[in-house]
Amino acid sequence: MGTEFLILIGFIVFLTLLLMLFFISRYRRCPSDKILVVYGKTGGEQSAKCYAGGAAFVWPVIQDYRYLDLTPISIDVNLQDALSKQNIRVSVPAQFTVGVSNKPHLMIAAAERLLGLESAAIRSLAHDIIMGQMRLVIANMDIEELNTDRDKFVESVYMNVGNELHKIGLELINVNVTDIQDESGYINALGKEAAAKAINDAKVKVANEERTGAIGQAEAGQDQRVKVADANSRAQVGEAEAKALATEGKNRAEIEIANSNALRDVEVAESERKATAARKVASAKALEEAYLAEQDAEDARAKMELAKKQADEVVEASIEKQKAVIAAQAEAERQRETAKGEADAILAKYLAQAKGQEALLTKQAEGFQRLVDAANGDPQSAIGYLMIDKLTELAEIQTGAIKDLDIHKVVVYDNGSGQGVSNFVQGLYGMMPQLSDFLQQSGMSLPETLVKSNPLMTKEGDGNKIETSEAKDK
Repeated sequence: MGTEFLILIGFIVFLTLLLMLFFISRYRRCPSDKILVVYGKTGGEQSAKCYAGGAAFVWPVIQDYRYLDLTPISIDVNLQDALSKQNIRVSVPAQFTVGVSNKPHLMIAAAERLLGLESAAIRSLAHDIIMGQMRLVIANMDIEELNTDRDKFVESVYMNVGNELHKIGLELINVNVTDIQDESGYINALGKEAAAKAINDAKVKVANEERTGAIGQAEAGQDQRVKVADANSRAQVGEAEAKALATEGKNRAEIEIANSNALRDVEVAESERKATAARKVASAKALEEAYLAEQDAEDARAKMELAKKQADEVVEASIEKQKAVIAAQAEAERQRETAKGEADAILAKYLAQAKGQEALLTKQAEGFQRLVDAANGDPQSAIGYLMIDKLTELAEIQTGAIKDLDIHKVVVYDNGSGQGVSNFVQGLYGMMPQLSDFLQQSGMSLPETLVKSNPLMTKEGDGNKIETSEAKDK
């Protein structure tokens, strides 16, 4: 009873842990740079629930989730030939920065319009909306307003473009208008007009300042002349005393000047001497350094030329070696292909001969089998039939051994026994294989009357008959 209770407790604990793990796996946390969109059966009128941060539990089967990225998207908008209020075509290149909004009502719009789209698709959609709204803004403004009141233009862009982007859940973060140009040159003319006006105003201010300066200068000159005249009248009283003192001072000054000039000449000469010596020393040192630098340059040039020559020789030798290797490889490949072709031809020839020989032997075996079958299965009878078929050829071979012998030119010497010619003929024929012996080796035999009556069929013929025949021929 205790064991069963423990098993039940363990099963309940295991089931509880399994359920906890399952619920934990369905608890989704939302990063700070994303929006968690839970869709499916959300239990309200909204098509989805959006969480910017925090976490949410996603029920299995009836709910699912995805993320919307809050990363800003940069869009380059190069608006060309947009009509202004004055029907002048202008070009406004600008850069927009947009992103998915984290405001509650805009998050729902983004979940309904942008969930599942890639960043490139969102950028393309926002680009089209921005282009259309910028054309609308430019159509309601004059060229002067576009050129001078940039704040009003940017504010209008924020209002119109921002409202349209809100419909798909996007928010306009920044607008940077780089330049405004028109094809007729009207904006350039306005700029030139403003520049000319500024130049003219500056010229007027300069003229006014110059006039004020001239007046002040005249007044200062007049005051100077009055004061100079007063000073001159006072100076005439002590002019005589001043002349005496001036003469004495002049003499002393001339003496001091002469002494100073002499001392100056001495110092100048000494300084010129030192300067000349320093220039000569510097020139000699410069020549020495130039010579050393030129020598180093020549050594470096010689080393470079030697290295270049060695490199050219190494490269040329390497090229020749590669050429030889390639030529040897090509020749070996050609010989290998030639040998392979010859070997293939010889093999094909021998295969053809073997196949022909095999076919010939096969046909001969089939013919011999038919012959054995015709002889009621007796191979010896079949062989005898074949030997009889070749008997004519065998006889021709026997007679061919002596057929070319010119008997009229044969001279036989007898020892007085009278058997000279018969012995010669019997010895001549004895050198040929006997037909009867050949047939006996093959398991066949000729009729005995034929063998005894024909001296060509046996070695032991009637010597008297041979002699008589030879005597008659003689």
